[in-house]
Amino acid sequence: MSRRHYNLPPLTTLSAFEAAARHLSFKNAAQELSVTPGAVSHQIKALEGELGLALFQRKHRGVELTREGQDLFDTVATSFRQISRQLTRIRTSGEDDAVTVGSTTAVAALWLSPVIIRFWREYPDLNIHQITQDRPFHDTGEFDFFIRYGRDSDASLAHTPIYRDELVPVARPELAEMLAGSSLEQLAGQRLIHLQSATQSWTTWGDWFHELGYQGDIASGTRVTSYSLALQLARKGAGLALGWRRLIQPMLDSDKLAVIDGFAVPAPKEFYLVGLADADLSANAKKLKDWILAEARAASV
Repeated sequence: MSRRHYNLPPLTTLSAFEAAARHLSFKNAAQELSVTPGAVSHQIKALEGELGLALFQRKHRGVELTREGQDLFDTVATSFRQISRQLTRIRTSGEDDAVTVGSTTAVAALWLSPVIIRFWREYPDLNIHQITQDRPFHDTGEFDFFIRYGRDSDASLAHTPIYRDELVPVARPELAEMLAGSSLEQLAGQRLIHLQSATQSWTTWGDWFHELGYQGDIASGTRVTSYSLALQLARKGAGLALGWRRLIQPMLDSDKLAVIDGFAVPAPKEFYLVGLADADLSANAKKLKDWILAEARAASV
């Protein structure tokens, strides 16, 4: 007979393993768990000892999961996420049917919120919680899904493509008109508004110019940590912002911003809905997800 009812190793070892596997770093896992890297390493060794095999390959600059480690991580991460979701439902009893979706502030203001408003008109009794932040979503347990540019590093999360955008230079309409017909070199010398995002997935001005074949210097300009702020500065005439054309279409339609024509680069990554697999979503969450994808498809036509 097993000494533990579910024949599981101590949950502390599984918790340390899940964090280390998600970060691929004992140090970062230790910071998340508020323990020392040595404590994480000790828990991992205890788990490997109980299983009788290695879960990580120790490298000079970090760790990698073995095949068995990747299989275990996929299972543990999914299980922890389901437990987290159930605990959230228990804590918010009476709001069991609520759907929680996350995004950056810019995505929420320019695209997602209007989509949700139209959804509410069709389903007025369904509660939706929107969480916005301009840093990566790490605690995915509180979400049904969130919108992300590029794939998340957590391979256990489901990724559903929404759309691929196009990157164009944008400015206040008067400035955009003045710069019409400019060369890449001339644009590179303008005051550029650079986004310093907490996530490395966003395409930068340097990436954009490189994709168009320009190898020269580009202006340092202004640096901001919020894409919403970058757009507002461009709207006020403070410089050029790198525009995700489809995302900022409302600002183009209202003449708050204008595209400097002649230069466009397909975004190297897609926008994704990232989170629970469809089989783990509630009926209401699946309904909202289908609505968001349908709206994205309709806008592509």
